[in-house]
Amino acid sequence: MTSRDQPNRRTFLATCTAGMTIPYLATDLEPSYDSLRSLASAIRTRKISSVEAVTHCLARIDNVNPKINAVVALQADRAQTAAKLADQDLRRGKVHGPLHGVPFTSKDSFDTAGLVSTAGTLGWAHRIPVKDATIVARLKGAGGILIGKTNTPEFTWSDETDNAVYGRTNNPYDLTRTTGGSSGGAVAAVATGCVPFDIGSDTGNSIRMPAHNCGVAGLKPTHGRIPKTGHAISYRGIMQSWTQVGPIARYVDDLALLLPILAGDDQEDPYAAPVGLRDPNLVSVRSLRVVLFTDNGVRQPTAATVEAVKAAARALEQAGAHVEERLPAGLARANELWHLVAGADGGAWLKRLLSAAGTANGGTVSSWFADAKPVTSEQLGAWVEEIDQVRGELRQMMSAIDLIVCPVMPVPAVKHGGSLAADYGDSYNEPHNITGWPAGTVRAGTSPEGLPIGVQLVAPAWREDLVLAGLRVVERSLGGFRPPAL
Repeated sequence: MTSRDQPNRRTFLATCTAGMTIPYLATDLEPSYDSLRSLASAIRTRKISSVEAVTHCLARIDNVNPKINAVVALQADRAQTAAKLADQDLRRGKVHGPLHGVPFTSKDSFDTAGLVSTAGTLGWAHRIPVKDATIVARLKGAGGILIGKTNTPEFTWSDETDNAVYGRTNNPYDLTRTTGGSSGGAVAAVATGCVPFDIGSDTGNSIRMPAHNCGVAGLKPTHGRIPKTGHAISYRGIMQSWTQVGPIARYVDDLALLLPILAGDDQEDPYAAPVGLRDPNLVSVRSLRVVLFTDNGVRQPTAATVEAVKAAARALEQAGAHVEERLPAGLARANELWHLVAGADGGAWLKRLLSAAGTANGGTVSSWFADAKPVTSEQLGAWVEEIDQVRGELRQMMSAIDLIVCPVMPVPAVKHGGSLAADYGDSYNEPHNITGWPAGTVRAGTSPEGLPIGVQLVAPAWREDLVLAGLRVVERSLGGFRPPAL
């Protein structure tokens, strides 16, 4: 895109902000950092056009993406055509849904009809699906306009976003650091204002850790809340229950807007459940029973991380919640079982994905299970039984708790390659993939290096409303998203 294609910034800003409120931000910030809710409202009320919104996002990508490598495939012409049609329909009084005319990107692990979908693996470098993943179809059905794909590690299996197809994604708060994985491209695109939202997936930490690293908000819903149909790590296999699909945005209210669009059975994913959503606006924070812990005994967090978690708990307490500090029993064993079962077949499940994709020589992720030895079926069966036992015990424990407040990660974003260090770990996330509970993150602090620090809020199954209500309190008290200097 040339400079002539970029909208006049002053005119666009005036149009975007007229009669609108940008949550928690001064209105003199550029419109790239507007909320999804405000942008959608502005398009519906014709304060701006969908064409202007799409053009602005494409210009923003053109400006910042060479530094961060977050958006790896674009469909600019198709998006602009869709935006023109959206504006025409709006003039006729036809609104397609709550996202009418709003541009978005999708993590490259989701199938997108007519747009290359690689999952970061060379065998799929030129693969173009004929059908959208369920979540992409739902976003389009709600009026959203897909403009491109965001980077992910090969088959989402890494704590850093890098692959042999598109290369490495850089953290916009410090280009020498990682965005994390596996939704690293998604969070970087959202944090830099390229799009108002993206959709991630989370098998061990892959929405929450990148959101923490880049200072945005993310939600891993309850297992079964959103279908995984059309995702590179699908609904098949022992580990299927660990992966959940969820929204990534700059503001908590935008997560709440997206969740009802994404949720619900699709008659294909056998684990998707038609369980009704509850409204976070109806949650009484004063009635919440909150448990706080800052150190899980596996990885000691930094002092700034401890302070961010305590500040989040204080915000909830000041809002009327009952807060006590203790480490819930059973989380450490859930973390251990996650790792044991992930490598129980020696990584054969990942090798099958690579082989089916036509990717030679083990791709870029074969090292993950280089030392893993397949265990006997008897041992695997025993571990699966223990996982269910731990799940049951944790569920019973959670019956007396509405929210857990804890770190997302013990450290802020590390240098590229830093996740390979022996003392690196994401043990604060993985237990909640085993339990399947909803968990979300929002920025609550800043490291001495100026990097974002997120906090994690976890609720019982199907209570995303509690997570969102709690995240909103933390966001409003501690400031939430802050744009990078990039």
